[in-house]
Amino acid sequence: MNILIVDDEEYMLTMLKESMESDTRTLFFAENIADAWSIINNETIDLVITDLVMPEVNGIDFIIELKKTNDKLPVIAMSGGGGINGRFDYLSIAKLIGAKHILEKPFDIFKLISLVDETMAC
Repeated sequence: MNILIVDDEEYMLTMLKESMESDTRTLFFAENIADAWSIINNETIDLVITDLVMPEVNGIDFIIELKKTNDKLPVIAMSGGGGINGRFDYLSIAKLIGAKHILEKPFDIFKLISLVDETMAC
């Protein structure tokens, strides 16, 4: 199973790498959306885990574009907060536009692994 993890925070990428590596998962990491697209265009990705609040292009726009190109690619969206003009919660929006699961930061890594396993079992 090939998983792409997108987050602009290096410590988050490091924590996820150390926690999620296994014999059954190949992990790819991107610190921004441009790098994420490069990986998607060059690798077969089975699942995307993406932060929503990032500079340049946010995770909401990324999910919208992902769903346009491959509606079947499952997405787990994660965020520590944020919204549009302080009125809308990014996680709720991510769910509405097609994220399979949403996860509020900080989260228990076992919860994320459980969501990954559940998503890939479908």
